[in-house]
Amino acid sequence: MVQLLGNLFILSAPSGAGKSSLIKALLEKHCGSDPLASKSMRVSVSHTTRKPRPGEVDGEHYHFVDREAFEQLIQEGAFFEWAEVFDNYYGTSRLAIEDTLSRGVDVFLDIDWQGARQVKALMPDAVGIFILPPSISVLRDRLDSRGQDSDEVIQARMQKAKDEMSHFNEFDYMLINDDFETALVGLENIVFAQREKVSNQRLRHSDLISDLLE
Repeated sequence: MVQLLGNLFILSAPSGAGKSSLIKALLEKHCGSDPLASKSMRVSVSHTTRKPRPGEVDGEHYHFVDREAFEQLIQEGAFFEWAEVFDNYYGTSRLAIEDTLSRGVDVFLDIDWQGARQVKALMPDAVGIFILPPSISVLRDRLDSRGQDSDEVIQARMQKAKDEMSHFNEFDYMLINDDFETALVGLENIVFAQREKVSNQRLRHSDLISDLLE
């Protein structure tokens, strides 16, 4: 079995709660302008069948594939988790996650509660973090301000948000994204506290501990 030295963090939230922005800000703070080149933490790049939004880059924000290609990957068992959301598939590469964790790099998964359940079933030590908006009205305002979705799509997202938020108690931590900087500090504290757990330090510093106890 591959020894996983990094920590796996699962971040879930209703659309518009700000989880992607928080992950991006944390990576920029600790990894600089190129989070994908980080030696300490990185975000997993999921596969999806949805069309790219303005500004999204294939291989950086998502691996954009068609339904046929995605379904073939499902048959091959290539995904750590996958789900169909709003008529589009989303999935996380199993081998990519395991390879990154084995190198001692922390990985962030930006997935919904259904995907979180799948990951937790395979990796119980994964740390689940649920992000909530400060109110329903703020959530609606954030979705409106994107200017990317029709009223019908926004209404569907709002209805789905209530169902998603009902699963917050399946996670290890909860953050309220009212003030962004405060939420970012909360996320940062969770990440660094997890790194200092004895179980993780024992793996990362096994040689040092052996020398000290000889």
